[in-house]
Amino acid sequence: MFPTLHFRTIPVSLLFSLTIGLLSALGAKPNILIILVDDAGYHDFGFMGCEDIPTPNLDQLAASGVVFTDAHVTATVCSPSRAGLLTGRYQQRFGHECNVPPEDTGMDPQEWTIGDILQSAGYKTYVFGKWHVGNRASYHPNTRGFDEFYGFLEGARSYFPDPETDHPEHFKAILHNREQVDFEGYLTDVLTDKAIEVIQRSDSQPWFVFLSYNAVHTPMEAKQEDLDRFAGHSRQQLAAMTWCLDENVGKLMDALQMTGQTEETLVFFLSDNGGAGFNNNQSRNDPLKGWKGNKYEGGHRVPFILSWPGTAPSGIRFGGLTSALDIAATALAVSGLDQTPGKPLDGVNLIPYVTGENVGNPHTNLFWRKDQMAAVRFNQYKLIRLDGFGYRLYDLKKDLGESRNLWDKLPDIAAQMEKQLIAWEKQLTVPWWFEGHDWSAVTYEIHRALMDNREPNYINPGQRTKFLKNREK
Repeated sequence: MFPTLHFRTIPVSLLFSLTIGLLSALGAKPNILIILVDDAGYHDFGFMGCEDIPTPNLDQLAASGVVFTDAHVTATVCSPSRAGLLTGRYQQRFGHECNVPPEDTGMDPQEWTIGDILQSAGYKTYVFGKWHVGNRASYHPNTRGFDEFYGFLEGARSYFPDPETDHPEHFKAILHNREQVDFEGYLTDVLTDKAIEVIQRSDSQPWFVFLSYNAVHTPMEAKQEDLDRFAGHSRQQLAAMTWCLDENVGKLMDALQMTGQTEETLVFFLSDNGGAGFNNNQSRNDPLKGWKGNKYEGGHRVPFILSWPGTAPSGIRFGGLTSALDIAATALAVSGLDQTPGKPLDGVNLIPYVTGENVGNPHTNLFWRKDQMAAVRFNQYKLIRLDGFGYRLYDLKKDLGESRNLWDKLPDIAAQMEKQLIAWEKQLTVPWWFEGHDWSAVTYEIHRALMDNREPNYINPGQRTKFLKNREK
């Protein structure tokens, strides 16, 4: 579907350099749009090979830019992944290692967000949708670099108006900035409309929109007309929700085109972590092993698009090792700032890599850790560690499904990667909070099972309770 990117693209890289130079001379800065979806499967879009759920608008967006085939988020669950994306730094550096911050804490206020950085570069900044990195005033989007917020603070809510949550005392209520507001319709549509309002405003000031959809996270709720479209489908609810998501991406791209901002806007599209699995939101991560919540590829390798027509190349696939950390670094580079006004970033500017100005992989190493589970990527190799259980080493070039353990067969590489992981961990801080015992036990069992190439005994706390009771009989 897409040609593979070759690095000897001198005319394209030269064009990029000339374009950035001209924009700088004119004082122009591109708009930046991040479209983040929630718990989407690696294989659940047409541009990623999905055949049973049509996504024509996302496929068109992919064709207009670069699809990253070895792209990863920094965590396999929602909140720490978002903290890494928003700051451009490994979230373990500031204690945001585990999921679901307690009500009285959140993402470290000493960390600069992309919003903070781009505000300092003269951007108007917006976040629409799911926040999930802190509920209290000091963690609120309006305190963390965003001029306007429309969305909800906690992790998941109904896609339709819900009297149980839509009131001022509930963290799942829809807020406009700090005030609870009512809404009508389906939330995926509503959030898109808010982003389109920004696109349609006639303002010389560049804008940054973080459009943080809760689709396709549970609860599995779709509009009736979309359910009717996929009547009889084996994944009817997910297909209907994904179709609506795709339609809304199309509306966004149409708004950019109609306002003449397509070539003035850098667009990113990605999921916050791997698909949550067929038994959760009907998602699929084929051909990857694992799913949301674990350190196998299905947990953190995600669909990832960069589109900037007229500046970045189009219709290509890029196989270099890439991270969601790179979004902040890329935004910084195109904003006109020489360096971040906050703490040093862990990502890199992706534009020179996709144009061919830089050759090779954006990263040699990537790291993951949450509680008792950790992993490191080194070139084509992946090392997974489970405290108290052991290590697994995989060659992803030969074994993308992570089924063949090479720990004993490649001892030098295993030792080198173990040292890399330990050296990285020395840079981190103690987690500010931990997840509850039940989910920690479930996650531990899932990792043990995946490391041993077997089915887990349970995948949620309810199943664990039943399993333990049956074992006692």
